[in-house]
Amino acid sequence: MTGVKAKNIFLTGPPRCGKSTVIEKLIGKIARPAIGFFTREIREGGKRVGFSIITLDGKEGILAHENSKSEARVGKYGVNLDQLDEIAVPSIMPSKPDQIVIIDEIGKMECFSPLFRETLMKTLDSKQRVIGAIAQKGHRFIEKIKERKDVLLLTVSEKNRDSLVEDLIRHLYSGLS
Repeated sequence: MTGVKAKNIFLTGPPRCGKSTVIEKLIGKIARPAIGFFTREIREGGKRVGFSIITLDGKEGILAHENSKSEARVGKYGVNLDQLDEIAVPSIMPSKPDQIVIIDEIGKMECFSPLFRETLMKTLDSKQRVIGAIAQKGHRFIEKIKERKDVLLLTVSEKNRDSLVEDLIRHLYSGLS
């Protein structure tokens, strides 16, 4: 990661490799205001039934659920575009110049929302630093983000996930404001 001056940093890797955990640990160590959102599994009786959206300022909603009647579907989950647009999208719109934007994650579900895609591109083009997780494969939109010249893409693995937090902290404070 030395010498790289990418403004936007995305972690990628297979499901359950530790992307979200790395981002959560990083948030606890950065000394700048952060905005954005996380997605979390919704479990009932030990079984995953959906995903929630939780913003860094405490708003919460349902991203997707197996009981959803939405036509936007990923596997057995219907994607709740209204909650995505009403909760996640505003959380990634910076209001102050020194905010770091956290996006966990950019995946198939989030790509169903034209508003999310448009807002994300505006945020990536802004002066704010963006740190997030992005699907390893998927929608053409995801590939376009990975190909941006201002994006540093890091693959998370069992071997590097514990050291990535400190590497990211060093990168964040290496001369970019």
